[in-house]
Amino acid sequence: MLYLVGLGLGDAKDITVKGLEAVRRCRRVYLEAYTSVLTVGKEALEEFYGKELILADREMVEQEADSLLKEADVCDVAFLVVGDPFGATTHSDLVLRAVKLGIPYKVIHNASIMNAVGCCGLQLYNFGETISIVFWTDTWKPESFFDKIEKNRQNGMHTLCLLDIKVKEQSLENLMKGRKVYEPPRYMSVNQAVEQLLAIIQNRRLQGEKPEITENTICVGLARVGAPDEKIASGTLQQMSTVELGAPLHSLIVTGTMHPLELEMLKLFSVDSSSFENNACQRTT
Repeated sequence: MLYLVGLGLGDAKDITVKGLEAVRRCRRVYLEAYTSVLTVGKEALEEFYGKELILADREMVEQEADSLLKEADVCDVAFLVVGDPFGATTHSDLVLRAVKLGIPYKVIHNASIMNAVGCCGLQLYNFGETISIVFWTDTWKPESFFDKIEKNRQNGMHTLCLLDIKVKEQSLENLMKGRKVYEPPRYMSVNQAVEQLLAIIQNRRLQGEKPEITENTICVGLARVGAPDEKIASGTLQQMSTVELGAPLHSLIVTGTMHPLELEMLKLFSVDSSSFENNACQRTT
């Protein structure tokens, strides 16, 4: 049996009882280590689970999946995912590979950022398409995610923005030369995401457009959701560029039309209540 086990959002103890039971009876246990990170390290998980964990990076999961599934038809193998197993499409590919090999699988779900964002008070059924904001480079500055945020906002929907994670990435030079040398991990902050959004807004104005999202659009920054030091801040997009939320992982929400109850909840996390009042009331029902 192949078990795909969600680990939840915070630390080792966020695994479900059902998930822990599955892990403890597996011969091999892999820890997916590139779509997200926990607030604790591999060693803390090993101590709590009572199992040695094999780190599964992007290369292993996407290019060597058959080795990961080896013997899963005759023994139990677990694949651990931070959040919920289907928070990333890569894991659907793993299931399809298992089915083709005649290996049965079982999914054990858990909380993920996709539903835990409700902690800020915005109602989950008022969210539109979730988008990812990627790190810009000197030569690559895509804006397609901005169009999706605008479309959500035009429909009155909030947008959850998942911020880029760079783990075990190679520089272009090392990649071209085939050198297995990796860059230090990088995790996009709310400040960095907002800077890119503000730059896009300026670009659109220079092109004669009137962006649906402006410096005064109410946003929510979230950090380390589910951890003891979770942090939430709400304010204008401009204000979020200077808010300090600390260590990763960060997420950003761009609000759409807000119900009065949502607005009252966001006030609990307001960076500046006066400017929040002035701006937020423009987009309530």
